Amino acid sequence: MLKHKDHFHGSDLEKIEAVYGIKKENITSFSANVNPLGVSPLLRESLASHIDAITTYPDREYTSLRRCIAGYAGCDGDNVLVGNGSTELISILIQLMHPKKALIIGPTYSEYEREISLGGGTCLYYPLKEEQDFTLDVSHFTAQLNESIDLLVICNPNNPTSTALNQPQMRRILDVCKQHDIFVMVDETYVEFAPHWEEISAVPLTGYYNNIMILRGTSKFFASPGLRLGYAITGNRDLIKSINTRKNPWTINSLAVVAGEIMFTDTEYIHKTRSLISAERSRMYEALNADERYKVYPPTANFMLVRILDEALTSGHLFDKAIRRGLMIRDCSTFPFLDNKFFRFCVMSPEMNGRLLDCLLEG
Repeated sequence: MLKHKDHFHGSDLEKIEAVYGIKKENITSFSANVNPLGVSPLLRESLASHIDAITTYPDREYTSLRRCIAGYAGCDGDNVLVGNGSTELISILIQLMHPKKALIIGPTYSEYEREISLGGGTCLYYPLKEEQDFTLDVSHFTAQLNESIDLLVICNPNNPTSTALNQPQMRRILDVCKQHDIFVMVDETYVEFAPHWEEISAVPLTGYYNNIMILRGTSKFFASPGLRLGYAITGNRDLIKSINTRKNPWTINSLAVVAGEIMFTDTEYIHKTRSLISAERSRMYEALNADERYKVYPPTANFMLVRILDEALTSGHLFDKAIRRGLMIRDCSTFPFLDNKFFRFCVMSPEMNGRLLDCLLEG
């Protein structure tokens, strides 16, 4: 096994290539959490015919795109903001809120803490408990909230635990946050993969609460991380106005606008994605759950978190074993509250999922 301390992100294929000598084209990334179906067929067929869009500036208000997103997400178009990936919107929101103290439910995505820290804010973590399968005890959690907290960050479904809060639970949290004047940022990057996702998404709550903003993107579900198209939904029109004042114009290029308007309407692709993820998620969960060397936490998103129970194995060992077969899993030892007994992988094609199961389950 390699004796370095590198931990690879799902997009770090060039680093993998350099360290292991495996061509990136020969690596299947179970770490990136991207839709295995690839780009929407409707988008693939249609985008080339819209190439002339680059000869003009996009609509500064992105009216048509926002209307399309609203129809897809089930909200008012005036409540939609678009950005150069959800990362831009996260950054602008945190810069605007300028929280002195933020609370993050973890383990989770590290970019939240980074952005808050860059603005001079302090981050506190509320740890999800392993003995509760990393699900949130809402009653205990809300009892910890107080006026010293400016911003609450929730990833729902959460990365890397693949656990999720439902709407009634989110409403309870929003009620308490409202009492303490806490703004809530909810990252729903993976919600479209979830079974009964409409029961998990907080979009309907934006019509009743002005202390919430929901962030989504097209990188994962629509398999287009290079498109850099993200969006946010909030019922707080004053906040929308403030963000639009700070945003640079035309951060989304004309082709990304066209692509968004096409992909959000590809209902066949959306249905196929959900069917594939649902079937393969169940198959992989059941296969690993039957092996006494692993504990698999019930997944909601298109990925699952696994604890290694075998004392002789670590996440580093499994990463090394898998990558030498061209299969890249996520060593989760760098996440807060996790260690070298945890790894994560996403659902890919049935064939590649079978190869990964063979790798993980063999003696």
